[in-house]
Amino acid sequence: MARFLSRPLASPARHSLTLGAPALAAGSMEPRCCCCSSSPPRLLFLLLLLLGTSGFFQSYAVEVDVKDASNATCLYAKWMMRFLIKYETNSSDYKNTTLNLSSSVTHNGSVCGNDTQAALLAVQFGEGHSWSINFTKTNETYQGDFITFTYNTNDTAVFPDAKRKGPITIVVKDTMRPVQLNNVFVCHNTDFFEAENVTQIFWNVTVQAFVQNGTIGKKESRCRADTPTSAPTVPPTIANVTTASTTTLSPAPTAAPKPVENPDTGNYSLKSGNKTCLLATVGLQLNVSQDKPLLININPKTTSADGACGNTTATLKLNDGNSTLIGFTFVVKNASASVQKFYLKEVNVTLLNRLNGSVISNADNNNFSKWDAFLGSSYMCRKEQTLEINEYLQIHTFNLWIQPFLVKANKFSTAEECFADSDLNFLIPIAVGMVLGFLIILVFVSYIIGRRKSRTGYQSV
Repeated sequence: MARFLSRPLASPARHSLTLGAPALAAGSMEPRCCCCSSSPPRLLFLLLLLLGTSGFFQSYAVEVDVKDASNATCLYAKWMMRFLIKYETNSSDYKNTTLNLSSSVTHNGSVCGNDTQAALLAVQFGEGHSWSINFTKTNETYQGDFITFTYNTNDTAVFPDAKRKGPITIVVKDTMRPVQLNNVFVCHNTDFFEAENVTQIFWNVTVQAFVQNGTIGKKESRCRADTPTSAPTVPPTIANVTTASTTTLSPAPTAAPKPVENPDTGNYSLKSGNKTCLLATVGLQLNVSQDKPLLININPKTTSADGACGNTTATLKLNDGNSTLIGFTFVVKNASASVQKFYLKEVNVTLLNRLNGSVISNADNNNFSKWDAFLGSSYMCRKEQTLEINEYLQIHTFNLWIQPFLVKANKFSTAEECFADSDLNFLIPIAVGMVLGFLIILVFVSYIIGRRKSRTGYQSV
């Protein structure tokens, strides 16, 4: 089998592979697990910007031109990708690692595909890692079906002190929209898929399956992220904090900084089978201060919810479809006691660079003990709250109402309010009581003064 090379993005290598009968992937395995749920990395791990860093973080572009038995191109792809993986160590804690394509990539098992057989693009790299995607075809369109990724924890350079040894395979449903036959799919902006503690990041993607007459199509089908809009260059979900200039060339009228608006409130839910198992209503705002102050409002209109519900653990994962992944983990305390409560235990945030898929920051705090309420009820806090993820990152929540367990009839149960709200409710009757008390004292004093004025001199003495 020919060798398949990858190069830095500036000069990607091109490889032509002639296929007769489809070859089986060397060392291929059946997937050990299959899941399409999200799971971003969650251990406290703040990464530096990967742009311009050392070769360890160097990303390589991959280009493949698969040819059929007649030496005509049948499948073409060029893309860049990176993987964020959380794994367990021998000391039972968790570490995050980044897996990049190596400088050389081998190719086995690709299939051109036809009207009855799916096309398959597969690559192998590093110490036993592999990635593949299959494409299905209709009379007029083609689209990605499933992405299969296998990483090998025996690679000690990437997974030092890994508790579980050997290949681990995950399968993710591709969300690629159908593309017209003879069109090439292009997506320059960052896209990502999450499953089983792995975030797969892709950018600068060009792909065409079921190439007709051996000629790559000239008409492009762009991904949603690349679709031109009339929006400003800065994404509308990001609000820069206005700072005063220290030097001015000439006097200019000063204007008050425009206050950043609170985020819109989003409604999110998870299902287990046909039943809703988690409900959440919240407005989210990120406060990032690593390089310069930056407020990011999460837009609920472009944010999708995923996660998992369990008897004692529930996870809500939000993907804003832009560059932000947020995960909330809830647990039940006193699980064996007759009176049980749930609370927020962990929050993780991953910020990605939209242009090249690099990780701006990956932060986690798993020592929370907030938003607690009795099991079977919900938790509500209308006022703004702040979750301190680390010294560089905070999450502000607004109009929060959440129930991660025992949801009935797709509705929130009776809410237990936060201290901020309950304190306000508690102060109202106190204030009313104080006013009434003051009025009673005023009436009593007035009564005494009135009686003193109506008495005779002898009675007054």
